[in-house]
This record gives sequence, structure tokens and C-alpha cells, in this order.
Amino acid sequence: MIAQKVFSYNKLIAIQQDLKANKLVLADLVNYYLDRIKTYSHLNAFLEVFEDELAEKTSLIQQKINNGTAGKLAGMVLGIKDNISYRGHKLSASSKILDGYVSIYDATVISKVLAEDALIIGRLNCDEFAMGASNETSYFGPVKNFADERKVSGGSSGGCAVAVQADLCLATLGSDTGGSIRQPSAFCGVVGLKPTYARVSRYGVVAYASSFDQVGPIAQSVEDAALLLEVIAGPDDGDSTVSHLPVDAYSQMLQLKGKKRIAYIEETLHSEGLNPQIRNNVMAQIEKLRADGHTVEPVSFELLDFVVPTYYILTTAEASSNLARYDGVHYGYRSPLATDLTSTYKKSRSEGFGNEVKRRIMLGTFVLSASYYDAYYAKAQKARRLIKEKTEHILKKYDFIITPTTPNTAFTIGEQSTDPLEMYLADIFTVQASLAGLPAISLPSGNDTAGLPIGIQIIGQKFNEAHLLAFSKYFMSLDTRL
Repeated sequence: MIAQKVFSYNKLIAIQQDLKANKLVLADLVNYYLDRIKTYSHLNAFLEVFEDELAEKTSLIQQKINNGTAGKLAGMVLGIKDNISYRGHKLSASSKILDGYVSIYDATVISKVLAEDALIIGRLNCDEFAMGASNETSYFGPVKNFADERKVSGGSSGGCAVAVQADLCLATLGSDTGGSIRQPSAFCGVVGLKPTYARVSRYGVVAYASSFDQVGPIAQSVEDAALLLEVIAGPDDGDSTVSHLPVDAYSQMLQLKGKKRIAYIEETLHSEGLNPQIRNNVMAQIEKLRADGHTVEPVSFELLDFVVPTYYILTTAEASSNLARYDGVHYGYRSPLATDLTSTYKKSRSEGFGNEVKRRIMLGTFVLSASYYDAYYAKAQKARRLIKEKTEHILKKYDFIITPTTPNTAFTIGEQSTDPLEMYLADIFTVQASLAGLPAISLPSGNDTAGLPIGIQIIGQKFNEAHLLAFSKYFMSLDTRL
């Protein structure tokens, strides 16, 4: 009976209500998820499950629930992406170069969710160093999509999205640099939020591109995404770039007030690479919003063709700097063939990094070189400023921007892995918000004729996640309103 009952839980509030009413025991919930993780281990979502330590932690939180002292996240079984430090646990960023490394401290987001009594069940597969759009660059192999196991999960937070999609845990923490939460969430039919840049501390998160990286939630409901953001957001002495703006009580601000002005970018829906089924889906949602009284208008974004090259020039440049620390000397993998310091560097890095990571390091080093800095990196910084200003100009007139999250639904494993350019173009609709540092969310929007999930992206105003989340909750109930 317990498995049948727990299977219906898609929001933390329902779990907490049953826990408080003694209709559910937390240990049964945890065992349910552990059983499902074992049953669906072939999806390759989890790299490690913290089963040995869960019993004691579950018992402690159950006691808190019983005596009324439990935190906001009590009852939430949470998975974490394998680039977030959790003290005393392995951390590899799904790369051979970090083989054997164990975190010696907690990331700030980990400290915060633990303080609110979340249970961390395990670490999740991802593209190596979060570099990828399909979870095929992981040293541990690709994650399979629960909707169709022949298809990719999306990336780089593919394990996070599939874990929620397959009900292996209630929610997960992923990271988003150019779409790494939103794109897999779209492919897997779940809710994925990238907060405003600097809304959440990056302390303890393996760096890919420091001026882009943001931790965010993946969940089955907007309500749980809002609560997780409420917990993990805010100032932190460990991250000098994080915002000191006050954190709203997002979970208590989910009622949408009034009718909204919404823009949709014409170029995204007229793109030759856009799947017609996704185009029709987005247009149908636009018509539903109009029918419910909102103003929805097309706008032009003539810089769309520049967002992907701008993003990859800047992020590879930052990656070439950030990944210099992995040298085979201090920690992680060291080549057994090394004979001196120079060969230790060369062999450890050439054997420890995968092809995609090597490609991005070399691209980044190239665009930062003295001969090409002005031609590429400096121009990309100027282009980023233009993209940011144009996007913010649109959001002065409109409350939100709507686009498809991805140009296609999940593709077949191996189909695009030999064509880096094709893979990079999968980010064409998500990197705009990343370049502008704006909050953006991917929401499930039905399926295509093959049964594969479609995602729709909503971009909000800077540091106004409360407004974005309230609109997202409304959007998820749109079909029932009309």
C-alpha cells in the first residue's frame, strides 16, 4: 500500500501533511525512493546513493516532525548534481580527473537545505564539468530519458531531471550555466528554474563559467521549486559575487495578481531549426493566455543569431581559466605514466579530461590569446552587453518573455554527439537569459506525437523570481481555467 500511496506525491506539502497526520512514516518514503532507484538504476541517473547514512538521518528528522520542530524541507528527499560539494562525500563533476576526490566542506546550498531538514539521497550524473546538452559527455555514461530510454535526458543536469521525472526523489539541485537546468527539464517534462545571476551562492559548486553559473531547483511542481529557492537564496560570506538583496518568501507569494503583458520573440518561433510541433504548442499556449485576458505581443530580437557564439566564446574562456586547477598534483586523478612535473600535468590532463572538456579548454585558451583577444573575447563581451540591454529593454515594457525552451524534443542517444556545433545550437533559446543574468524557468507543456515532453520557457525581470514563480504556477493551471 505504501508504494502505491507515495507514488502519488508530487508536492512536499502533501508529504508533510501526511507525515504530521501520522498517515506516512518518513522511513517508508525514503525506502520507496531507494527501491525505485534500484529498479531504475539502468537509467544511470544516480552515481552514488547515500543509503548507509540515511536511516539515522531519517530517524532524527522524524523525531523533529513528531515534536513540531522540523524545518521547512522536512520530508523532502533531495538529489544533488555531481558538481555540488557535500562534506565527506565524493565529488567528481562526472569526470575522471576528480577520481577519488572527497569534499572537505559543504557548498552553501547544501548547508542551507540541511539546516531546513532536507534528506539528501545521493549525487546525480551530469555532463562532465557541466559541459554538454545531452548528458553524453559524462565519464560515467549517458543518462536515459524515462519517457523513452533511447533518448537523451538533456544536459548538463540530466541526472537531476530524470531523477525527478522517474520519481526517484522529490526534487533535485542542479546548476545552470547556459540552460543546464532548463533544457533537461524540458526534455523530461519537469519544472526547472534558473535564478537571477547572484541570487544563489556559488560557494562549493565546481566552477565552469563563473559569470554564468547558478544553482537552481528541479521539481515536479512550481510550489516546491519556489520553496527550494527560498531556502537556498541569499547573502553568503563565501561568495563575494552573491547579491545582498533580501530574499522573498517565494512559497507564500504564488498568487498571480492582475493581467500581464507578455512578449514572445518572433525569431524563435520562425526559426528554421524549430520543431513544428513545438512551434504549434507555444502558439497554442499564447492563444490560451490571450483568451484569459493577458496581452501577448510579438517582439523582434535581431541579436538571436549572436547569442550562441557569444555564449561559447565567453564560457570557454572562463572554463580555460577555471579548469587550470586540475593538474594531477593537488587532488584527483594522477597519470601512472607520469615521470616528472611536466609529464604529470600533460598526461593527467590528457587522460583525465574528456574530449568535450578538452575542446572547450582549447577554444577558451585560443580566444584569450594575445593575438585573438580583441577579435573574439573583447567583441563577445560587447555583444553580451548589447544582448543584456536589449532583453532588459523588452522587460521594461513587458512582465515576461515567452520562448520555446528547446528547438527540438529529446533526440536519440548518439545522434548528435559527433557534431559539436549541432549540440551547441540546442542552447539557442536558453542562453539569452544566461547572458543577461535574468531568471528563467522551463515548464512542462504537453508532449509531441511521439510522447516526448515539450518545455516552454518564461524569462522574468531581474531579481523578481516571486513574480515569475507566481505566473508559472498560474500557467501550470491554465488548462483548468479555460
